[in-house]
Amino acid sequence: MQLDFHQVDAFTQRPFGGNPAVVYRLDAWLDDQLMQRIAAEHNQSETAFLVREGSAWHIRWFTPKAEVPLCGHATLASAHVLLEIFQEPGDRLEFTSKSGPLRVSREEEGRLALDFPAQVPQEAGVTLELENALGVAPVDALGASFLMAVLDSEQAVRACSPDFKALAKLPWAGVIVTAPGMKHDFVSRFFAPVIGIEEDPVTGAAHCMLIPYWANRLGKRVLRAEQCSARSGELWCRLDGDRVSIVGHSVLVASGRLWV
Repeated sequence: MQLDFHQVDAFTQRPFGGNPAVVYRLDAWLDDQLMQRIAAEHNQSETAFLVREGSAWHIRWFTPKAEVPLCGHATLASAHVLLEIFQEPGDRLEFTSKSGPLRVSREEEGRLALDFPAQVPQEAGVTLELENALGVAPVDALGASFLMAVLDSEQAVRACSPDFKALAKLPWAGVIVTAPGMKHDFVSRFFAPVIGIEEDPVTGAAHCMLIPYWANRLGKRVLRAEQCSARSGELWCRLDGDRVSIVGHSVLVASGRLWV
């Protein structure tokens, strides 16, 4: 069996920036174990699989180790593939997922906008285990899908050098570190060693938590963000009630064929 795939760098305008995702547009679902093995073979933070179901696309996301319930950058990459490679008509795509309905729309300057559910983080408390795992003392810690550690400065976020084995022992699928930005409203980084990703370059799903938090803290609904990993990525963000809009660029970097 031969399967075509495309690799897109999301939340960037330049190849080898942002967050890479592999996308498979399928006629029918593959066996779950086969999709997991394919994701492990690509060894990117996420591999997305798409099957058309009625007027929408059912989307599933796999890290090298596990299926996840929500992924922003691989959804952005999937929309890029459908719109630019397969020439899907219109300016909006509907997706169904384990996290409910998702939408992606074209915006100005070639950007794509994710319409995702907002997740309002709740106080979780700073623990000694978290401080030791991050190697820095957060000023606050909040939780929803992930644990979010608020640091005192952008410099602290950039300098954070966590103990990944210790992070993997925390009862969270991933840990966000964030702080006010110098050129952006806020900056962040994201670590998820428990699901096979030591540091994810640019994480759309984390911004489902970050946007409500910073919108409330800064008193503004529209924000600009940077995820300041080594690859880096820029996001235009908006809080719309119980939804968030996460906007970014994307660029195709590879296409190929897998034999299985």
